Amino acid sequence: MKLVTILLALTFSLGMSAQDNKPTFEKKGDLTKATYFHDNGEIAQTGYFLEGKLHGQWKMFDETGKKIAKGNYEMGKRTGKWFFWEGEVLKEVDFTDNRIASVVESKNAKPVVIN
Repeated sequence: MKLVTILLALTFSLGMSAQDNKPTFEKKGDLTKATYFHDNGEIAQTGYFLEGKLHGQWKMFDETGKKIAKGNYEMGKRTGKWFFWEGEVLKEVDFTDNRIASVVESKNAKPVVIN
C-alpha cells in the first residue's frame, strides 16, 4: 500500500511539474504576451505577438534565470539594438531590415543593467 501511495504521489508531482512548463499566453489589447519555460520551470523567453508575429520587446533567460538576450521585433523581424550576454562578454548587435548591421563586443568586469 505504501508503494502505491508513493507511486501516485510521484506521478502526480511529475505531472504537475510538466504542466507548469507549458507556455502561457495572455491577451493585452491587440497584443498577446507569451511566456515560455525551461524544463526546470524557469522562464526561458517572454515577449509579445501581434497578428501571429513576434512584435515588441523579447527577453531570453538561461536555466538559472539569468538574462542572456534582449531585443525588439517588428512584425516578426528583428529591429534596432539587441543585447546578448555570455558570461562577462556583452554583444550589442544592431539590426536593419532583419539583418545584422553591426556588432560591438565588450568585456565587462561589472554586470551591465539593462531592463
